[in-house]
Amino acid sequence: MNNEFTFTINSISFDENYLPAENTRITTNFANLARGERRQENLRNTLQMINNRFNELAHWDNPKSDRYSVELEIISVELNLDAEKSTKGLPLIEILKTNIVDHKTNERTEGIVGNNFSSYVRDYDFSVLLLEHNKQKNHFSTPENYGELHGKLFKSFINSNTYQENFKKQPVICLSVSSSRTYERTENQHPVLGVEYIQDEYSLTDEYFNKMGLQVRYFMPANSVAPLAFYFAGNLLADYTNLELISTISTMSAFQKIYRPEIYNANSVAGKIYQPSLQHQDYSLTRIVYDREERSRLAVEQGKFVEEHFIKPYQTILNHWAANCAL
Repeated sequence: MNNEFTFTINSISFDENYLPAENTRITTNFANLARGERRQENLRNTLQMINNRFNELAHWDNPKSDRYSVELEIISVELNLDAEKSTKGLPLIEILKTNIVDHKTNERTEGIVGNNFSSYVRDYDFSVLLLEHNKQKNHFSTPENYGELHGKLFKSFINSNTYQENFKKQPVICLSVSSSRTYERTENQHPVLGVEYIQDEYSLTDEYFNKMGLQVRYFMPANSVAPLAFYFAGNLLADYTNLELISTISTMSAFQKIYRPEIYNANSVAGKIYQPSLQHQDYSLTRIVYDREERSRLAVEQGKFVEEHFIKPYQTILNHWAANCAL
């Protein structure tokens, strides 16, 4: 493996006092919630939703449903193009890390790293490269080697000393199911993850994450209305404790209710055969203000920014590294 790239990790707490750093991706969902007049109310309500959901799922030895709370850290990863770090690192991805506080035992334990996933290169791939590639075409297709660079950068980070020194387990990323696919409920049921769904064909996102070394399974936890997509590298059902899994479910189900209310805050539960739809009208809104139109617009602007400041200036270095990378 080529080792000319190294990584730097920065961490900031995501709490009701969170303010996005100047170099935070403007399309990051946390940054969207932390802007405007209702920023602190947004953050406080989001964290309360997460804690309520955690205690609902971790119901054993928890008679008042108040035993646990979740602390969140935003993990920002910078890519250093030379081992000596003589130049400033380039912002690469942002993920979330959960930490679980047990108020009965006064213990604080690590949860799961991953959860939400934001990536500069993914913004470029989906919001610039893919759109340009399909602009003049009658049928949808992906460019040659689509997602290969991003996948290798991600795997390089996960295999790096930096990752191993900071995190004990492989990441789990939890996203919305795709509105372009149909899911079928199975008889398989996990005590925490809930009922498993399967689909016949991967979505574009599933294929993209597969190039990152992550496989996917779809589960609908108890008292949910739609399955979540869990992307993982090892054994999702065996590698993590119940509380670790609950920390991811509670965090990401709360975010999805805010970001995708048509799917995750629908007033009806997914059936045996389920196709998600953002055109679904029978849903409820949370009390949290989230500007989805702004986020879509900013994703394009961010993608073009990445193209100008990362992809084009370093294209030769990146292409050489990717061609010689054994990941």
